[in-house]
Amino acid sequence: MSEQVIRRQQEMNRSKLRTLVQVGMLGAAAGVLMNFEFPIPVLAPPFYQMDFSEIPVLVGAFAMGPVAGMLIELIKILLHFVLHGSTTAGVGEFANFVMGCAFLIPAGMIYRYHHRKTRTHALVGMAAGTISMTVVACFVNVFVMLPLYGKAFGMPVEAFVEMGTAVQGVVHNLFTFAVFIIAPFNLFKGIVISVIVTLIYKRIRVVLRGD
Repeated sequence: MSEQVIRRQQEMNRSKLRTLVQVGMLGAAAGVLMNFEFPIPVLAPPFYQMDFSEIPVLVGAFAMGPVAGMLIELIKILLHFVLHGSTTAGVGEFANFVMGCAFLIPAGMIYRYHHRKTRTHALVGMAAGTISMTVVACFVNVFVMLPLYGKAFGMPVEAFVEMGTAVQGVVHNLFTFAVFIIAPFNLFKGIVISVIVTLIYKRIRVVLRGD
């Protein structure tokens, strides 16, 4: 084996190790941020909580690709579950992972795999991710999360609709709940996360894998 091949193999091993370390660090940071959640009463009932845990996830997806972003998302969920358990019988954690992936995968793919990585591509990716997350959130909540959550805690789905009506008077069934509660909440979340990532990504990219 030539010295050049050995050197290339060593560089690849160092790159893999660095990626694993960065994925772990960003996953831990996301897990910590997941603890600082808060409701937005003007948009949704209090059981919908806003947090900033997708910031490290999206940064990782931009720096290392969507697969790394998915691993960071998974570490975030597992870390939070191990340290704090679940108040939603695992339903909330599952939904959080699915919607997080719906956000990061389009954003990461559009930015990371484009030949020229510019702010415009990042913005386009995050816009696509925000729309994707919003659409997925509507379907996941209506067909999976709310029915499972209601079954786990003995609450009829109508109870969630009533909570939505208290926030937005036009809500009177699951469809209008999705349109006037779930969609605006996730659009707001995606926009806020995107703005923050836009402001900080270039500054912290130097400590991650450069392009």
